[in-house]
Amino acid sequence: MTASAAPTFISLVRRPAHFIAFGFGAGLAPKAPGTVGSLVALPLYLFIQTLPAGGYALTVAVLFIAGIGVCAKTERELGVHDHPGIVWDEVVGMLTTLFLAPAGWAWVAVGFGLFRLFDIGKPFPINWLNRRVAGGLGIMLDDLIAALFAALTLQGLHYLWTMN
Repeated sequence: MTASAAPTFISLVRRPAHFIAFGFGAGLAPKAPGTVGSLVALPLYLFIQTLPAGGYALTVAVLFIAGIGVCAKTERELGVHDHPGIVWDEVVGMLTTLFLAPAGWAWVAVGFGLFRLFDIGKPFPINWLNRRVAGGLGIMLDDLIAALFAALTLQGLHYLWTMN
């Protein structure tokens, strides 16, 4: 795939790194690919949520580290800095947001909304990192920080909701 070639599902399948970076094709969504990429995380969350906390955290850490490589390769080969179709960062961000999330779909939905809010809004220091850290690490890092903000907010809301 060259910088001038628009990604297609077939071109992604032929390049495993691109397929992963584009969230198994979710990044090809014509509108809101980051939101669609965040939704891709939900089936993965269902699969790993039953792991012990250490296993969940290790899984997400491996996905994050792998994401640095696949996002860097895809960005480099597409010739576009942080191409909107690269959504692996949103997938890993959602999984990070939902680490130790309160049980129930309502809390998953709140976590989803919070992550999208912080990812799109990019308050400091997320916006600062987004401008200064390049490559695969930059793609992944700003979403990791957005996810940590979302996770902390989710835990705080749960605490406030359940306190007597």
